[in-house]
Amino acid sequence: MEADMVLADGSFVTVNAAQNSDLFWAIRGGGGNFGIVTSFKFQAHEVKTVFGGPSLWPIEKTEEIMEWYHGFLNKAPDEMNGFIATLIIPGAPFPPHLHNKQFCGIVWCYTGDMVKAKEAFKPVLAMNPLFEHIGEMPYPWVQTLFDGLFPPGIQWYWRADFFNDLGPEVRAQHLKFGSSIPTPLSQMHLYPVSGAAGRVGSEDTPWAYRDAKYAGVVVGVDPDPANSDKITKWCKEYWNATHPFSSGGAYSNFMMDEGQDRVQASYKHNYDRLTKIKKRYDPDNFFRVNQNIAPHK
Repeated sequence: MEADMVLADGSFVTVNAAQNSDLFWAIRGGGGNFGIVTSFKFQAHEVKTVFGGPSLWPIEKTEEIMEWYHGFLNKAPDEMNGFIATLIIPGAPFPPHLHNKQFCGIVWCYTGDMVKAKEAFKPVLAMNPLFEHIGEMPYPWVQTLFDGLFPPGIQWYWRADFFNDLGPEVRAQHLKFGSSIPTPLSQMHLYPVSGAAGRVGSEDTPWAYRDAKYAGVVVGVDPDPANSDKITKWCKEYWNATHPFSSGGAYSNFMMDEGQDRVQASYKHNYDRLTKIKKRYDPDNFFRVNQNIAPHK
């Protein structure tokens, strides 16, 4: 709802719908291109206990589970959500019989009435997951379930796209590359971005892909620098195989240095407006170590 910022010229401003409204529009999706935000004011929504956790299927069932997931989730109420992944279980907290095997997984989070939660998950359990650990928990637990697997400081290589569908061609590629994950921490996630996010206008914020169904990301992850080429190659090849079925742009926080065309594609019809605001507040492109929006010429 509001932010305090330090601009490139050292000045301090407050931005909201009535004050510096152009800059307020730009920072809600325009990345670190416009200044240093020192404080935020958010509209919070109370969530205490949720019903969620992971469910896993053998990687061979990826196409079947993805097809079911797409149909199920796009008919589900906003309170039911979950992201789908291809991954290896590297170790604890999962039981030993799952370790170092490849899976198609979904991590769920249901924020509705806890009395109705078990009923809401009956269709999930009807898909006979090989493993599931779904239950009632405090909301922050869902956000930290896997923190122990990803300590700070290990190397990551990212590629991303938005998707509107999970048709047979793209499902086949997820099976192929999900079956050849190079290191235990490397994986692919598809995060649903419809629901409430899809009911905001495509020009109300810089994010132009309000009609997208998923934000997809492939990550090559490994602590050993010797595996850098291996995880990068797999990530790029996975992305190249699925990109033709994408919407064209990507969530900018999932992007590497991929060139200006990719940045522009990710803001689509909002890019020109962003460059004009950039010219007003940062004409010398001081804030440029990012997915850069260059000042309008």
